[in-house]
Amino acid sequence: MTRRFWLNGDERTVAAAPTRRMSAVLRDDLGLTGTKSGCDAGDCGACTILLDDAPVCACLTPVAQVGERRVTTIEGVSGPDLSMLQAAFLRHGAAQCGICTPGMIMAATALLRREKTPSRAAVEAALGGVLCRCTGYQKIIDAVCDAGQIGPEDGTPPTGPALGPAIGAAIGAGIARLDGVPKLTGAEIFGADFSPPDALLVRAIRSPHASARFDFGDLAGWAAAHPEIVAILTAADIPGRNAFGVIPAFVDQPALADGEVRFRGEAVALVVGPEDAVACLSLDAFPVIWQARDPVTETDTARQKARIHESRADNILITGRVVTGDADHALAQATHLVSGQFSTGYVEHAYIEPEAGIAWLDGDILTIQAATQAPVMDQEETAAVLGLSPAQVRIIPAATGGGFGAKLDLSVQPLIGLATLKTGRPCRMVFSRTESMQASTKRHPAQMRAQIGADAEGRIMAMRFDGDFNTGAYASWGPTVANRVPVHACGPYRTPAYRAEAHAVHTNGPVAGAFRGFGVPQATILQESLYDRLARKAGIDRLKFRQINAFKDGDATPCGQVLQGVGIGDCLAALGPAWARAGAWAGAGAAQPGDLRRGIGIASCWYGCGNTALPNPATIRAGITATGRLYLHQGATDVGQGSNTVIAQIFADALGVSVAEIRLIGPDTALTPDCGKTSASRQTYVTGRAAAAAGAVLRSALLRRANAGGDAEISLAPGAVIVAEAGAETRIALADLAPDARGYVFSAEESYDPPTTPLDANGQGIPYAVYGYGAQIAEVSVDIRLGTVRVHRITAAHDLGRVINPVLAEGQIHGGIAQGLGLALMETYVPGRTENLHDYLIPTIGDMPDIETLLIEKPDPEGPFGAKGLGEHALIPTAPAILNAISDATGACLDTIPALPDRIMAALGAARGGPLPRGTTAKGADAP
Repeated sequence: MTRRFWLNGDERTVAAAPTRRMSAVLRDDLGLTGTKSGCDAGDCGACTILLDDAPVCACLTPVAQVGERRVTTIEGVSGPDLSMLQAAFLRHGAAQCGICTPGMIMAATALLRREKTPSRAAVEAALGGVLCRCTGYQKIIDAVCDAGQIGPEDGTPPTGPALGPAIGAAIGAGIARLDGVPKLTGAEIFGADFSPPDALLVRAIRSPHASARFDFGDLAGWAAAHPEIVAILTAADIPGRNAFGVIPAFVDQPALADGEVRFRGEAVALVVGPEDAVACLSLDAFPVIWQARDPVTETDTARQKARIHESRADNILITGRVVTGDADHALAQATHLVSGQFSTGYVEHAYIEPEAGIAWLDGDILTIQAATQAPVMDQEETAAVLGLSPAQVRIIPAATGGGFGAKLDLSVQPLIGLATLKTGRPCRMVFSRTESMQASTKRHPAQMRAQIGADAEGRIMAMRFDGDFNTGAYASWGPTVANRVPVHACGPYRTPAYRAEAHAVHTNGPVAGAFRGFGVPQATILQESLYDRLARKAGIDRLKFRQINAFKDGDATPCGQVLQGVGIGDCLAALGPAWARAGAWAGAGAAQPGDLRRGIGIASCWYGCGNTALPNPATIRAGITATGRLYLHQGATDVGQGSNTVIAQIFADALGVSVAEIRLIGPDTALTPDCGKTSASRQTYVTGRAAAAAGAVLRSALLRRANAGGDAEISLAPGAVIVAEAGAETRIALADLAPDARGYVFSAEESYDPPTTPLDANGQGIPYAVYGYGAQIAEVSVDIRLGTVRVHRITAAHDLGRVINPVLAEGQIHGGIAQGLGLALMETYVPGRTENLHDYLIPTIGDMPDIETLLIEKPDPEGPFGAKGLGEHALIPTAPAILNAISDATGACLDTIPALPDRIMAALGAARGGPLPRGTTAKGADAP
C-alpha cells in the first residue's frame, strides 16, 4: 500500500506492506540510518522518532499508522549547526558509544517542546524508555536540563567540539569528544548502517541444543525449493583453519560447527541471498538432523562428566595460581578468621547494538567493516579461517555500539568474509537481538571460596582463595580470567601469606569471555564481603580496616612485585567525609518506623592495566604533509571510552600543538599501525605511551630542523611549520622537503610495550607495569517486607594517576557504576529464557543513584604523564559496596548474586530471629 506522510518537513510517499516497521522504512527504504535498531521489540528505545511530536519506537510503528502525519527523525533535528540540545550533549559528554544517542535526543526533544525547563525527575520520566549501557545516564540528564536553560537569545550553539585550551595544556582539560558530532547527528556509521544496493544478506542456522551431534539432510533439495537463495555454506566450505580464538595457544572455536555443537546458539550453516528474500525466510525447516545429548552445565559436575573437548584429559581448560608464604600456617595463627563462599551467574554484555558488518572485495583484498575491539586480531584470525594471508584482509572498524569485551571475539567477520569469497558479492549480516544474546560471550559464572585471617590489630596475615570459573564451550578469554584472578583476589591490601587458584572449566554453557574486569569483579565481591566481616570481628571501622591494610609505595604484592604510584590510600582518605556523612544518614534511618532499613557499604579495587605477564605493544604513527596538515594514525578502537580524544590530547601535549591541529586517521588495518586490543583498561596507558613517544620524536625532529631549544613553540601554517623561540621565528617551508613513502615530510612512528615479566609456577613475577586503584561507598535502603533494594547514592574515588580528560573520566565512572549496579541487583542471563532486553533487565535511567566522583591523581612513573587506566576499575567496587550495604542494613548474608528480592528474603529468614535492624548482629560464625 502507498502511504503519504511528512518526513522532517518534506512530503514523502512510500509503497510498503502496511505492517512494515517504520524503522525498516526509514533505514532500508529511505536511507535514514540515524534511527538505530537495537531490539525490534520496543525494549531499548534506540529507534525513537517523533510522530506528530510524540516519541514512539519506530520498530513498533507500522507504516500504516503514519499516513498524513508528521514524522521527525534525528536527521530532522540536525542541521549545519548543532541544536541547543545536541550541543549540550557534546559539552557534558553525554554520548559515549553513541548507539542510543539519537533515541535519547529524540525523546528529549519531545520533552523540551512540551516543557522548556524540565526538572531532573521530568527528564528521567521522559527518557525512561531509552536504554543506555555506557553512560550511567547522569550526564544525559545533565545535558537535557542544561539545554532547557538555554534560550535562542543565548546565540548559536557550537557546531563541533571545543578543541581545547592553550597549547601544552590539553592534558587535564575536559575537551569535548573529538568524534562526538556524528554520534549526535545520527551520521555515525555502525555495523548495520552501510549496505550497497547489490549486497546479499547472510543468516546463520543455529543450534537449539546445548550439546548435540548433527548431520545435514537434503541441502540440495531445500535449496531447489528456495531458488532465491544464492548459497548455502557449511564447515565443508571453509577453505582455511576452521577454528579461531583470541589467545594463540587456545584457538578452538569453529566458525561453523562441524558435526557437533557445544552450546545453544552455535552456528552450523549459513544461508545467503537477496535481502528481501532472506530476511523474511523461515529457517525452521532447514534440513538439520539433531542428536541431542545431556549437556554439562555446572562447573562442580564438569570434571565428573563426559569431556566437552575430547582432546583434553578433563574439562579444566587452565588453572592460574599465585602462592607466597605459608597461608595455611598463617591462618592457623590468626586472631580473627573468616571464611565464605560466593556464586555468580552469567551476565550479558547487553550492548544496544547487536553484532553486524559487511564484507566486499576490493580487487583481491577482502574488506570487512564491522564492530570490533581488536581490528588486527580480526584480520589475522579471519585470514586464517579463510585460508588467506593477513595482507589479503582489510578490517575497517565500524563505530561500535557498546562492546565491554564481547566484541573482542569474532562474530560476523569470518562468516561474511566466507560468503563474499564464495559469491563474489558484498555480503552483510545483522544479528537479531535474540541471536546476539545466544551467540555472544558472557561474564564467567563463578563458584568461589576463600578464608582470610588477621592479627589482633586487624592486620591481614593470610588468605586462601579458590574459584571455578565457567568458561563455557570454548576457551575465549578463559585463560586470561584464570591467570588474572589469582593476582587480584587479595584486593589492594598487603597479604604476607597467600595462596590463590582459579580454574577455567569447560561446560556446555554459553561461551564466557571478556567482560569489563576479566573475572576480577566476581572475586572482589567475595573478598570485600569477607573484609567487612573481618573488620567487624576485629572491632574496627570498615573504612579504617581497609586503610590499615591498604598497599603503599614500596609494598610487595603476592606476586613479589614492588609497587610505586599506589593510590588506594589516597582514594580511601578521600572517602572519609562521605563515609561519615553516609553513616549519619544510615543512623538517622534507624529511628524511623516502617519496613525500610538503611545501610552503607564500602569496597576497594585494584586492577592491572593490560595483558597479564604477556607482550602488550601499541604503535602510533604521525606525520606532517607538505601542505602543513598534521595527521595522527590512531589504531586504538574507541568503543565509547574516549581513546580517540584522550590519545590525541596526550599526543598534542607531547608535540606541543593544539588538539585542533590534529586530523585523526583510523583505526583501519590498511591505514593505522597496530595499537592492540581495546581491553584490560590498556589504551590510555599503553597506546598513550606510544602517542607520547611519537609526539616527542616528531617535536625533536622539528626543533632540530629549526635549530631551536626544547622550550620553543611550534605552530602549523599552510605549507609551513613555524618554530618560535625568544621572540624570533623560524619558518620551515615544507614544500621544499622530499616526502617519505607515506607522503609525509616529517613523520614519526613509535611503539611501547609495558615492562612485564612472565609468572613462574607460583605466580611470581611482574604481571602488569601499571595498576589503577579505586574505592566506592554505597548508600542503600532495603524493604525487609518485600526484599527490594534502592541504591540512593554512590561516592566513587578513583586514582587515575593523571586525569587526561575529567569529563570523559567521570562518564566512565558513571557507566561502570551502572553496570556494577546491574551485576549486584538484577542481571542474570538464562539460556532460552532471557534472550531479549525485556526479560534480561539492565539498569534504566530511573534505577540510577546519585553519583559523586572523586578523581584522585597519584602519578605512576610508567604511565604517560603519570596516567593509569580506568575503564574496568570503575565497575569493580560497585557490586561489593552495594552488597555490603545490604548486609549492613539488614544483617543478611547473601552468597549469590544478583540480590533479587527472593534471595534477600531467604537471607533474612536465615538470620536468627528474622529480619534485623541496622546495627544488630546475627549470631553464628562469620556473621556481619
